[in-house]
Amino acid sequence: MIRSTLAAICLAAAAASPAMAQQSGVAEADMIGPMVGSMAPEIDVVTSAGAQATLETLAGENGTAIAFIRSLDWCPYCQKQAIGLEAAKAPLEDAGWSLVALSYDSPETLAGFAEDKGLSYTLVSDEGSDAIKAYGLLNEEMKEGSKYYGIPHPAILFIRTDGTVAAVLREQGYKNRPEVEVVTETATLLNEAAGG
Repeated sequence: MIRSTLAAICLAAAAASPAMAQQSGVAEADMIGPMVGSMAPEIDVVTSAGAQATLETLAGENGTAIAFIRSLDWCPYCQKQAIGLEAAKAPLEDAGWSLVALSYDSPETLAGFAEDKGLSYTLVSDEGSDAIKAYGLLNEEMKEGSKYYGIPHPAILFIRTDGTVAAVLREQGYKNRPEVEVVTETATLLNEAAGG
C-alpha cells in the first residue's frame, strides 16, 4: 500500500505535474509549500553545532530530505517525529539522500535535544524563519510577537542536488507526520524515477 501511494507521489514529482498527489492526506485546497518541480530557494541556516551552512551544502549524492518541524523545545509531536527520523538516516544515506531537520529553535536548543536523544543526523536552526517563509511553509495563524510566530506547517521536502523540489510529504494538521517507512520509500522511488 505504501509503495502504490508513493508511486503516485513520485510519478507526479517526476513529471512535475500539478501537485494533487504530492501531499498525502492533504486536500488540494489546503496544499501549501513549494510545488514539485519548482526550484528550492537558496537559504542560509545554522547547524546545531553553530556552523553556517546552506541546505545545498548539506546535500547527499542525490539531494536532501528536509523535515520542517515546529519546535524541538515545546512541541511533543515534533519531538516524537525527530526521534523517529533517526531510523530513517541510514536508509536515506544508503539511497544518496541526506537527512536534515529544520526548526526556528536556537542552535543551542537543537544541540541539547540531539545530545539528549542521541540524534546523529543534522539539525539546523532557522531562528528568523527565513527558510520557513521562503519555502512557503510559514504558519500564518500564529500572531507576530507570540512565542509560536515563525513555526512552519510540518512537511518533509525532498530537494535534488540541482535544486528542484522532487517530493513534498505532508499530512493534514500538525499532529500527524509522515511515517519513517514513507520517507525512506520516497527516496527509493525518486531514485527509480530518476533512473538510479
